[in-house]
Amino acid sequence: MSRPKRGTRGSRTERPSWDADPAGRTDAGFTCVHCARLVPQAALGTSQRNHCPFCLWSAHVDIRPGDRNCLCRSAMEPVALWAAEGGELRVLHRCTGCGVIKPNRLAGDDAEDVIDELVARLVRARGGRER
Repeated sequence: MSRPKRGTRGSRTERPSWDADPAGRTDAGFTCVHCARLVPQAALGTSQRNHCPFCLWSAHVDIRPGDRNCLCRSAMEPVALWAAEGGELRVLHRCTGCGVIKPNRLAGDDAEDVIDELVARLVRARGGRER
C-alpha cells in the first residue's frame, strides 16, 4: 500500500532539476524578490545567505537550509524577531504563498534601520508596551 501524497503547505516535494537557480542566485549573489537589489552571496556571520540584507525579505526556496528543494518559490515577509537558545536573534519570515513561518539567522551586514523598524512595528502591535 502506497503512502498518501503530502500537501503543498511546507512542501517536502523535491523540485525538478532546472538549469537556472530558481532563487535567481549566481556566484555573485541574487536579486531580492521584494526590493530587486542585487544581494551579495557572502554574508557576515552565517554560511547560508537566505535573505536580503537591505529589506530582510526572503524567498521560500529551501526545505532544509541550502537545499533549494521547496516548490513554493513565493516571497517571505519578515514578520518578527526571535531570540533563539543562547540569545542569537533570528528573523521570522512568513511565506506570502503558503503561510509557512521559518526562522533565519540575522547576518552581520543586515540593515540596522530595517531591524529597528521591525522591532518598532512589533512594539506598536502590542499597543506600545514593551515587555
